[in-house]
Amino acid sequence: MMTNPFACLTLALGLAAFIPTPGYSQAISNCAERESVVEKLQSSYGETRQSIGLGANNSLVEVFASDETGTWTITVTMPGGKTCLVASGQAFEELDEKVALGNDA
Repeated sequence: MMTNPFACLTLALGLAAFIPTPGYSQAISNCAERESVVEKLQSSYGETRQSIGLGANNSLVEVFASDETGTWTITVTMPGGKTCLVASGQAFEELDEKVALGNDA
């Protein structure tokens, strides 16, 4: 499969608009130090980073996925170092297509 980082990044940045504020996200149990989260995604699900971008409030938005199982996870890391899981699912596909600006098709 071929990767289109812009498609993944667009999805991740779109979801970044729904990310809770840092104070709220630290209270959610699906947050931990980034190193622990990345290790868990790799060891338990075989997921590796597929795309990366900057979100609101200087947060780091990343998409992790497994080519073998098709699982995917979107994480957001806040400037203080906490990483939160914001979405996950199945059937991840890497696309090799160009999307023209202003063309939503």
